[in-house]
Amino acid sequence: MVQLTATPLSALVDEPVHIRVTGLSPFQVVCLQASLKDERESLFYSEAYFKASEAGEVDLERDASLGGDYVGVHPMGLFWSLKPEKLLTRLIKRDVMNSSFQIELKLCEPYFPVKYEPASAPMASLTTERWYVAPGVTRIQVREGNLRGALFLPPGEGRFPGVIDLFGDAGGLNEFRSSLLASHGFASLALAYWGYDDLPAQLEKVDLDYFEEAVNFLLSHPKVFGPGLGIVSTCKGAEIGLSMAIHLKQIIATVLINGTNFIADVPQIYHGQISQPAPRFIGYKSVSALGFAEYYRIFENIDDENCQYFLPVEKAQGHFLFIVGEDDKSLNSKVHAAQATEQLRRNGKNNWTLLSYPGAGHLIEPPYSPLCRASRIPFVLPAIHWGGEVIPHAAAQEHA
Repeated sequence: MVQLTATPLSALVDEPVHIRVTGLSPFQVVCLQASLKDERESLFYSEAYFKASEAGEVDLERDASLGGDYVGVHPMGLFWSLKPEKLLTRLIKRDVMNSSFQIELKLCEPYFPVKYEPASAPMASLTTERWYVAPGVTRIQVREGNLRGALFLPPGEGRFPGVIDLFGDAGGLNEFRSSLLASHGFASLALAYWGYDDLPAQLEKVDLDYFEEAVNFLLSHPKVFGPGLGIVSTCKGAEIGLSMAIHLKQIIATVLINGTNFIADVPQIYHGQISQPAPRFIGYKSVSALGFAEYYRIFENIDDENCQYFLPVEKAQGHFLFIVGEDDKSLNSKVHAAQATEQLRRNGKNNWTLLSYPGAGHLIEPPYSPLCRASRIPFVLPAIHWGGEVIPHAAAQEHA
């Protein structure tokens, strides 16, 4: 009897699943398919082909995919190779507390997908649950003073190390990373700063006083271990995270994922002092073969000859972790990280670590997340090419 198993059936989204098939004929070729629908009913799907062993078994931890959405031995390949049925759809979990992503796995006979040749019924199927929050994690809506966001606390009395979680140019409130951080023992504040609740509908300036207020709020919480905090930040959020590390002594560790080492697009304000953004040259914008915008060259003029725009990273007291996708088509993150680390080195600082990943794109997300190559963000036309190749991008997410 053919059996399909996935262990564990229910787990955090960043935890691996062991997929096995038994009861096949010796050396039988089969197709494993994965699919899920997000909260907006958008479909994501993947498939891979395998040849059973002489014992009639397929083990994804041992056996290579012969073809499909990936090739080779990749135990979680069916998960990170999920792709949207509708182009430009990014997989994002909105309600992290009350539901999981349900990924259906099917074991099928290979067939050629033409209309007059209907697929046979699956030989076996099952459904796995992928959660963004561990049991016992609590979520607290934050609407205190100027702050808007959500605080996630691990189970237990605490105290816990505190983290502020910042995303970028898409705006709104993204909670999926903070809920995972809390699931691994951090008190994490998912902080919105535009496009959410009564915050500005468009990002016209970055007021660092707002982020200083968030630091003081988090440190004042009785379950947060002080006196320092960490930051996890992506894109525009990484620019802000870098500025926070420079200006706020409470920031002792900063993760910067594909950001700039200068102020971009809109001014920063701190205690009334205005810092203007670096000039960009939109003439260096390019368009991919599929019509997606690529902006990674528009700051090529910000180099050592225009270093007055570089943020004074050497003033930061905490440690930096720069995470770079070398195939980032939105920002030239590799160059920006190299400029920042060279500036630190010249000033006698060794408070940094650089992780740089060939083939990884802009949106480096939790392990086993599908690659989003392109999507739309508010107020920007056309859709943005984020870059990345499926297998190296997945490897970067798992390693980082």
